[in-house]
Amino acid sequence: MGSPLSAELLNPTGGSLPEEESSGPAFAQEFVNDPSGDESFDRAAPSGDGSESDASDDGGSSRPDRDIDDSPVTDDEADEPVPEEDEEDDDDGGEDEAAQEAEAESQTEEVVGKDIMLVNASEPEELRIAVMDDKNVLNELYVDTISRSSVLGNIYKGRVVNVEPSIGAAFVDFGIGRNGFLHASDVLAAYGDPAFELTDLPLAKAGEDEGPEAVRAVVDDPDEKRESPPQNGGSRRDRKSIADLLHRGAEVVVQVTKDGIGLKGPTLTTYISIPGRSLVLMPSLPRCGVSRKISDERERRRLKRLLNELVPDQNIGFIVRTAGANRTRMELQRDLDYLLNLWEVFKKRLVQSRAPVLMYEESDLCTTTMRDIFSPHIGRVVVDSEPVYKRMREFCERIMPRYADRVELWNEPTPIFHRYGAEAEFQKLFLRKVTLANGSSLVFDQAEALVAIDVNSGKARQESDLEETAYRTNMEAIPEIVRQIRLRDLGGIIVVDFIDMMESRHRRTVEKSFRDAMRNDRARIKIGRISQFGLLEMTRQRLGPGLQRSLFQPCQSCGGGGYAKTPEAMSLSVLRELTAAVRKKGFATLEVALHPDAMHYLTNVKREHLYNLEDRSGKNIIVVGDQRLGPGEVRYRYLTGDGRETKPVSG
Repeated sequence: MGSPLSAELLNPTGGSLPEEESSGPAFAQEFVNDPSGDESFDRAAPSGDGSESDASDDGGSSRPDRDIDDSPVTDDEADEPVPEEDEEDDDDGGEDEAAQEAEAESQTEEVVGKDIMLVNASEPEELRIAVMDDKNVLNELYVDTISRSSVLGNIYKGRVVNVEPSIGAAFVDFGIGRNGFLHASDVLAAYGDPAFELTDLPLAKAGEDEGPEAVRAVVDDPDEKRESPPQNGGSRRDRKSIADLLHRGAEVVVQVTKDGIGLKGPTLTTYISIPGRSLVLMPSLPRCGVSRKISDERERRRLKRLLNELVPDQNIGFIVRTAGANRTRMELQRDLDYLLNLWEVFKKRLVQSRAPVLMYEESDLCTTTMRDIFSPHIGRVVVDSEPVYKRMREFCERIMPRYADRVELWNEPTPIFHRYGAEAEFQKLFLRKVTLANGSSLVFDQAEALVAIDVNSGKARQESDLEETAYRTNMEAIPEIVRQIRLRDLGGIIVVDFIDMMESRHRRTVEKSFRDAMRNDRARIKIGRISQFGLLEMTRQRLGPGLQRSLFQPCQSCGGGGYAKTPEAMSLSVLRELTAAVRKKGFATLEVALHPDAMHYLTNVKREHLYNLEDRSGKNIIVVGDQRLGPGEVRYRYLTGDGRETKPVSG
């Protein structure tokens, strides 16, 4: 039935809309706004059916086989709750709205950016986007490779292939060859109504205590005056089980909130949402809201008033993103019209399409980064690919024309990342050890479910007192720790091993500084306290596979462990295998190939053992060195008397 709905389909004024959505990291981070302002998520928070489960490898999911928090999140999820504002006063209209609009526009105009965004798209296999500050320090990095296709943010009509009440989840075939994981808490309660048809989806709304945290927070917005309780409300204990919500063969509309990692399939939700530049359309919400990260009360009231005036249908939900602060009525109206047009086309396709089918497709990383990452603080956007430059320039001219002149085409022969020092910064992100200016260092060790960061004092000796040295070193390490976590996109459980501090006031100060430094992280996090051993535990939402997994593959020699056996250990291991192998029958010669270093040790130091094996077994043993084999690899060949390879049988 044609191509899937995308951000290019419609323009309120006619023609095509610019590409606004993509599957890149930025889109994942600010896809849905959570105005709750919660500092954190619980590592073992109650799941949809009221039970709890152990932490997962991605930071302690509250759900089986699920990462930390699978609802799409944004930079609007603040680290600490913002104090509740006074309820909106209907008589507060005395403020001159025209003056507020002028002030909002002037606040946007007056920012002169000093940061620079570098877009390295000259090679089609890999796209890199870096944001450097005026001191040439790398602050943001996004990488997309052609070998790692992403479906993040895409919306599909799928079909339930299996329901597992034991884990409170269903598995959905949505057409990509891997089934997606859909937890009960991510299923709209309307699906449990026997009379519910998929065509009724636009009218299905979230209840007060239903859905992911982001949805519940908006529904329970204290700023709202409600005359009646929300639809489908009720206690979480009364929430239906997955078997009561879905059955095998049922059609569902799902959105990918997390790409599959390793053996895990993609994570899905039925609470779909479509982002614009300043607004997010969340059709399952029964009201509109403003991000809690916009903390200025006057600005919140202005945005809430504008949104209530602009939204024609109060049964569809919108949230003003952080990027919507200080936006004018015209800018919000443009974004609103764009999203409403997308939603109208989406509803038509909902009726016409058959599952499994892609209904809404995200665009490229470049356009999304401009939408979600670009701000007036970025003075230049330099692109080294002319097609990408034209696309990004067109996007700016249509969505934020005042910044279109900041997009530039790079025509110099020097690679763009080398010219601005981003390449050297990029390569350092793969080092295990990072040395700081004061002589101290950070060591990163990443396992499947946990990341360990060790702070070493090294040559840092600023103070004569041991306690003061530890305190100062820890404080100076915090900014780099936070930067490395963000740039490497480290997720799951993270343990920072600070240098031991005896005084509690020092530990509390380091904790506070670390929390403050993490405040601008766009991922959902939870930070604990420093233990008596100097360990600070935290969980960070995994927004993607991480930089290391995107560009590296496990070493074939060490199996990804980072270590290989020594020639001595490898030789002894092979010798034990040979002792067992020569007892088999059906062959005359056993040829063993291994790394030359291990071969030399085996044929020299262990020569007598090899002779004894040949005498006792009556078999010939040939040891050869093969440079193509890694230090931990070995290859055995069983040969008959005439040199043909054979398969031995146990003796």
